[in-house]
Amino acid sequence: MKRSNLMIGLLSVLVLFAVAAAFKVAYNVVIPLMIAWLLSYICGPVVNYLVHKRVPLGVAVLAVLALVLFVCYMGGVFLGGRVRAVLVESPKYIEQLNIIYLDVIAKLNVPPEFLADIDWLKQLGPKLAAMSGSLAVFMGNFLSKLLLVLIFLVFMLLGKPYFKYKLAAAFPADRASQFTDMTTSISKQIGQYLVVKVAISGTTGVLVWLTLTLLKVEFALTWGALAFFLNFIPSIGSILASIPPILLAIVQYYPSAWTPIFTAVILLLIQMTMGNVIEPKIMGDSLNLSPVVILLSLVFFGWMWGIVGALLSVPIAAAIKIVCENVDALKPISILMGSGKSFMKETQAS
Repeated sequence: MKRSNLMIGLLSVLVLFAVAAAFKVAYNVVIPLMIAWLLSYICGPVVNYLVHKRVPLGVAVLAVLALVLFVCYMGGVFLGGRVRAVLVESPKYIEQLNIIYLDVIAKLNVPPEFLADIDWLKQLGPKLAAMSGSLAVFMGNFLSKLLLVLIFLVFMLLGKPYFKYKLAAAFPADRASQFTDMTTSISKQIGQYLVVKVAISGTTGVLVWLTLTLLKVEFALTWGALAFFLNFIPSIGSILASIPPILLAIVQYYPSAWTPIFTAVILLLIQMTMGNVIEPKIMGDSLNLSPVVILLSLVFFGWMWGIVGALLSVPIAAAIKIVCENVDALKPISILMGSGKSFMKETQAS
């Protein structure tokens, strides 16, 4: 029996790695499918509501699709404008960086034979030009993947209103009712999680934008948008989002150190408050993931799909935890994936 269980465990690990390898190879198809799957939990309730109000299913899906397209279009316009603004102003900051470099070298009394005179404009200028070309390639890939996302999303939304009826026809009444309750609970919890996560990330981005605007750090709107996107990556994302505005504040206000210090302190307070106080308060302990699970998710999905995988890692892990929580046989996995804070409070209270 023990040997059989060991073989099953080893085969399960091999199957997991085989599936991961297949997903990695099928990156161009799987990523749009995963994004569409997550979007369906946000858009699905809207479609169901419109259908409940006797709006034809095709019209409801078309309306939701138009809204998604509008949001994507506005996001693309915003992103393109932000990148162009940074590239236009970059020579000024490269020149300022060169001044800081020469000043530091002079203060350290470094002999000229140890460090060659660096022209930062010549060093970084070609890289910025190459970056603009890479941006055009990225936008082309983004549009092709967006088309796939929309196609997958349409088919998922078209099937959502009929799913409970298919369950009722496929299984006995008691089993169908059980499956319906379970799938409804899973959809509701995943949808709530994604909506709350988007709201918290949006609030974080707005606070970062307002703070940097008040401190007169340039490209405040760009750094706010960066904080919004990277906030989906826990712990690491908030640090990565804070580094560029702090570095820019150092270059912009050199030799004064007060504004960079204020920028670093306030950004740290925003990220800590939103990530460690507000988010757990709103979501509760039930959706808190173990730090080990978060780390493994980042490593695993980051290995499979790069930066996009890192952004999707925690929402996917949370969705897996919710699914396990609603399936009796998988509840132990859900408990192990959680932070365990609620169980510690229950033990201490008793």
